[in-house]
Amino acid sequence: MTYFIGVDIGGTTSTLAIGDESRQVVAVSDQFPTAPQDGPGAVIAAIVRQASVELERLGATLENVPFVGLATPGPATQDGVLLKTPNLDPKQWDRFGIREELEKAFRAVSPRLEVCYIGDGQAAALGEFAIRNRSLSWDGAPADKLPAEDLHSLFMVIVGTGFGGGAVVDGNPLRGKEGRAGHVGHILLPEYAFRHDHDRQLVVGNAKSTAESAVSLTGLTHQLEYRLTLPEWADHKLNAAGGTTKEKARQLRELAAAGDPLAVELFDDQARALGLAMLSVNYLGDYDRLVIGGGVCDLASDVRDRYRLTAEESYREHALDGFRNLDRLEFSVCGDAAPVIGALAWVLP
Repeated sequence: MTYFIGVDIGGTTSTLAIGDESRQVVAVSDQFPTAPQDGPGAVIAAIVRQASVELERLGATLENVPFVGLATPGPATQDGVLLKTPNLDPKQWDRFGIREELEKAFRAVSPRLEVCYIGDGQAAALGEFAIRNRSLSWDGAPADKLPAEDLHSLFMVIVGTGFGGGAVVDGNPLRGKEGRAGHVGHILLPEYAFRHDHDRQLVVGNAKSTAESAVSLTGLTHQLEYRLTLPEWADHKLNAAGGTTKEKARQLRELAAAGDPLAVELFDDQARALGLAMLSVNYLGDYDRLVIGGGVCDLASDVRDRYRLTAEESYREHALDGFRNLDRLEFSVCGDAAPVIGALAWVLP
């Protein structure tokens, strides 16, 4: 039996997906620690070790694998040379050829194995597209639960610690001249996308007022720190709570589900900014489907519905007439697995 592997490397953990020649996803691993602070060598060794463990459960070895798809956070070159990637120490990771070095490590076990690189935002979009158009089967998103839609293109955003994205056009991920396409987090938003001047001042990359400044856990943390200094929120429970502001920001999902006014306000602000970002994306691509992925997919159902509707309202409010006919935004059907499913789809025949 021939198998194919997808690898998604994150900031602290990684995930593997395994598929077969019939384009069936046969296994998706739990997240496993890869400790990037220990350097590239430790991460590569952990991936090779976990791949062997996952294959052994299927009665196979790396000798059964001709191709591995690799996805990492960007920016990076087409061939997987990392370029000061966020959340990875540049002293250890900048200009590191992750694709080539992972291939060397795999070839020490299986000499003919090849590793193919794709950015994680591009991979997420490809994974979502492949599952939605049913060119790839996965029990994690059964076909009878998928929306019935004729897809040719899609843009997907990933709302997490940062804000990334990727596009698929005519079934192919849009990679760009140097592999950098999809960095939606760095587009600039208008002043009215932010409630307070303080919110616009968060520098992401080399700019203020970016989409990631407004739509990310990093943005929420920056905004929450300021909101808690305002008189209207002086008695808020988070002012009395211990921990860092980032740890407090991680509590906002639960607080929003309980109807906490500050948490609801922050997620409403984020959703309105997301609607503006999605509109900018669609002006350029005119996509069949706009999809929201990442941590916001795990919001409580009523909060998630409010978030989507608020983003749609913001999109339509500011859209040209020709773009106002958006039927709806969609949440990801793949969830956090979208990038690893896409990395696998990248190398499937």
